Amino acid sequence: MRRFSLGARKDLLLLAVVAALCVGLWFLPTGFEERLPADALQVKATVTAVDNAYVRQYGLVREGEQRVSVVPLAGPYAGQTIVADNILLGKLEMDKVFAPGETALVVLSLRDGKIVSAVAQDHWRLGLQGLLLGLFALVLIAYAGMTGVKAVLSFVFTALLLWKVLVPLTLGGVDPMLTVLGVTAALMAGVVFLVGGVNRRAVAAYLGSLGGVAVTCLLSLATAPGFALPGAVKPFAETLLYTGFAHLDLGRMFLATICLGASGAIMDVAMDVAASQAEVAAHHPEIGRMALCRSGFRVGRVVVGTMATTLLLAYCGGSLALLMVVMAQGVPLINVATMPHVAAEIANTLVGSFGLVTAAPLTAAAGGMLLARGTGAAREKR
Repeated sequence: MRRFSLGARKDLLLLAVVAALCVGLWFLPTGFEERLPADALQVKATVTAVDNAYVRQYGLVREGEQRVSVVPLAGPYAGQTIVADNILLGKLEMDKVFAPGETALVVLSLRDGKIVSAVAQDHWRLGLQGLLLGLFALVLIAYAGMTGVKAVLSFVFTALLLWKVLVPLTLGGVDPMLTVLGVTAALMAGVVFLVGGVNRRAVAAYLGSLGGVAVTCLLSLATAPGFALPGAVKPFAETLLYTGFAHLDLGRMFLATICLGASGAIMDVAMDVAASQAEVAAHHPEIGRMALCRSGFRVGRVVVGTMATTLLLAYCGGSLALLMVVMAQGVPLINVATMPHVAAEIANTLVGSFGLVTAAPLTAAAGGMLLARGTGAAREKR
């Protein structure tokens, strides 16, 4: 009979706990399910024909109504031909145009078991999304083995925690900054200890991550008056105010997104530094705390240098079209830098980078104290 070490038993126990939490979160009600009409039914359907007679073309955009004939593939109305509406608003980023042979998500409005109306909500993308997610999980597990299994579980745990806890609490009026701090602390604990194991290395990475996120949140609060950015600078933020959530503080929500957006990179930096210190301590058991701290500092300098650029590329990637528009119009750089959307990404990049820079030395200090166990550490203690 195979016997597991104490560390392996701790890892398996944590794996079981996080898996149980994922199951619990999956079935946890958000409190907003009742906002979906009880007589609405969502079905996957094949588009058999379209009618563009009421679609008007104005240059690049279309307005009007496209009539879409669809056949549900499952459910009580499978095999029936239903005519669904597809309203075009003249916005390329929101409008969708269907063609025969495509697969659509259709929402049916029912009354007494009969279809009153149907709306072609969007193209069906769940199949491709599920395939990519499955391939990602298989490749990760094939490469990393048990660590890959833990990484996939941490990915699922993070997604469920954000959707089932962070979003409902924020919609319910809980302070966004406090919510993000609490959720981030929980998800970082799950990810760091699940992937890194229940050991001193993971503790050092977790402490460094918490410190980096705390610095990011404090700096975002301190610089918010100077940036003077409207809370509605993020897409769909203003829409919340017109859907029954006028009580939300969009300014605090924007600051919370800065902390949340930087937390992943901060966690990466902390784990890189802690993992490198653990390797040094394993190969040189005699190393002292100060020497191990200096080793972590040197690794942290390199990691932070590339990770700050990663943040810049990530945020600029989301605003590339905006940058192209302003350059095409010959807008001066000083005007571009003060535009709300561009200034928001600058705030994201710079404030998040401060968290990265702070997380590295904090992790190095924590790792030096926790991971040095040899004679060098004993001499320093004396």
